[in-house]
Amino acid sequence: MAQLKVDFMSKTLMRTVSINVILPVDKLVFDKEEEVKPFKTLYLLHGIFGNNGDWISGTRIQSWAQEKNIAVVMPSGENKFYINNEYTCERFSDFIGEELVEMTRRMFNLSHKREDTFIAGLSMGGYGAIVNGLKFYNTFGYVAGLSSGLVLDEVVYGTEEGITAMMGGRQYYTGVFGDVSKIKGSDKDYEALAKKLSGVEAAPKIYLCCGTEDFLIDANRQFREVLIENGFDVTYEEGPGEHNWYFWDEYILKILNWLPLSESVQGINSGNVGI
Repeated sequence: MAQLKVDFMSKTLMRTVSINVILPVDKLVFDKEEEVKPFKTLYLLHGIFGNNGDWISGTRIQSWAQEKNIAVVMPSGENKFYINNEYTCERFSDFIGEELVEMTRRMFNLSHKREDTFIAGLSMGGYGAIVNGLKFYNTFGYVAGLSSGLVLDEVVYGTEEGITAMMGGRQYYTGVFGDVSKIKGSDKDYEALAKKLSGVEAAPKIYLCCGTEDFLIDANRQFREVLIENGFDVTYEEGPGEHNWYFWDEYILKILNWLPLSESVQGINSGNVGI
């Protein structure tokens, strides 16, 4: 397995950005040289206060990427919920759904097929994975959210004192989402995006999970019902757990098992050599 840190100039964010990439490429196959097929790819988003190294330090995603023979691309969301901001001109949504996919496909041997391209995230990243997975459904065939930050009702209708999720505070949410009165029905509204894809054959498959002790459990249950009502192929799981890495480490493996992945090529790699 190779782990790479890549810096490149982003047109959508108007600056140099960094991403972490996991590629299961360092195996020695004994039988014969085999052509390496383009990798299926998971774009994996972190939560608030985090960065592109969170998934590597918080879970066993490296080992499982090797085992499942999948490339994993991890960008940074900078507390911006992975959406476009009309005021700062930071187009995080376009970065995630278009530029990042296009750039990494040019850099690495990644499959260009929709059915081989996945997006997932936790908390704020779960929100980002869902809205961008639905918005760019022609790019992502599978979408997964862990303890997803589905807090739009709180953002739109909450009072300053009542906002407790995520960073909290009316000023912060206005800075990220813009005029909150315009969120409902927009491409920042996950329920509106789901309803827009109702009956669309190419709608992505969805996986949602949340811990039963997580403060976001009710919002995730509610969104599950919206998806079901609109005909999505949705897998929903709950289990003991709070809003922490113990839960996410367990459930990212469940997500990898849910994805349509092939078996890993047998051989020797840097993680299984013994003396």
